Amino acid sequence: MKHIAILGSTGSIGQSTLSVVEAHPERFQVVSMAAGRNLEAACEQALRWKPRLISMAGPSDAELLRARLRQHQVSGVEVTSGAAGAVRVAIHPEVDFVVSAIVGVAGLEATYEAVRAGKTVGLANKECLVAAGDLITAEARRQGKPLLPIDSEHNAIHQCLRGGRIEEVRRIWLTASGGPFLHTPKADFGTITPERALNHPTWKMGRRITIDSATLMNKGFEVIEACRLFNLPTNRIEVIVHPQSTVHSMVEFVDGSLLAQFSVADMRLPILYALTYPERIESHRPFPVMDLRHLEFCPPDMEKFPCLELAYKAAEAGGAHTVALNAADEVAVAAFLDGSIGFEEIPDIIAAVLAETRSTPLESIREVLKVDGEARHTARKKVEELSCPKAASPRN
Repeated sequence: MKHIAILGSTGSIGQSTLSVVEAHPERFQVVSMAAGRNLEAACEQALRWKPRLISMAGPSDAELLRARLRQHQVSGVEVTSGAAGAVRVAIHPEVDFVVSAIVGVAGLEATYEAVRAGKTVGLANKECLVAAGDLITAEARRQGKPLLPIDSEHNAIHQCLRGGRIEEVRRIWLTASGGPFLHTPKADFGTITPERALNHPTWKMGRRITIDSATLMNKGFEVIEACRLFNLPTNRIEVIVHPQSTVHSMVEFVDGSLLAQFSVADMRLPILYALTYPERIESHRPFPVMDLRHLEFCPPDMEKFPCLELAYKAAEAGGAHTVALNAADEVAVAAFLDGSIGFEEIPDIIAAVLAETRSTPLESIREVLKVDGEARHTARKKVEELSCPKAASPRN
């Protein structure tokens, strides 16, 4: 029996994880959860799974959940809150596997402390490795515990690497769907609305990651994540657009062989792989091989999607630059979603923040969070500079 903590239990990855647990009750037990601000979903999960510990975003959320549980006469579920509460969820003494799925740097400290506590971590939160990958991977090596990627592309790479040693790898190929604007002319980007950008052609995801997929920033984050997970330089990580999203990623070996991982586009499969590694167990989501007809591949258009190039440059600079990249992107995406800026201005804000970021090595989570806060402050100022003229001019 594997005892699980879920950081981000009410999000899409958290819910998919619970679906996997429900399908295999003989293998998995949920011990603790971090549920954010979604009170209704948190209450439903607490009633269904009866975790030892559940953490909410803030004290008021926690008190509301306690009241709900009292109404249902549920005892034995401790409710806590805040960043410290999420850390307690991650390092609970009964937990041996932590699913890290809190979006953004909010889950960074809890994920790092889970690694420090010797837990095996399944990473669905790419921002952890983007912002603090060197610290997290170094600690995982010290603990002798694997970091198991749940992100579909890195999960695919992990599977392909079981066919060869990392020393035998020439390059990694990260596949990208191209998002909803693959065939939209750059000249039309000024008309893109949040509603259009949130309509991803393949995956059902959270709002921020869906916008990041539309700008290809998500793929840029995955480049950084791959560098840190597999200890490879950026010039050995290639991005290739594959609209069918059938091949989740590929590994090219020095003898010219390529191994590719195919599966249906269902996040429950990489979650199941991570939870059962190094075993493989049966699932009921077979890949329809006979349906394969045509697979397209093409290079990404860096001019049309500058966020990808910004990510490569931040990865090469390292240190504070990858922290600032993530922070600026989060602020810019939020501003686009609330109508403060246009879609084509997202990379402008990120580039401006990176230009003001100093090359600083980071040696602690506290330093990472300090740089993150500074970059967010700078990004918000850039948003204000761009949105103020819009607010002043009349709308048609």
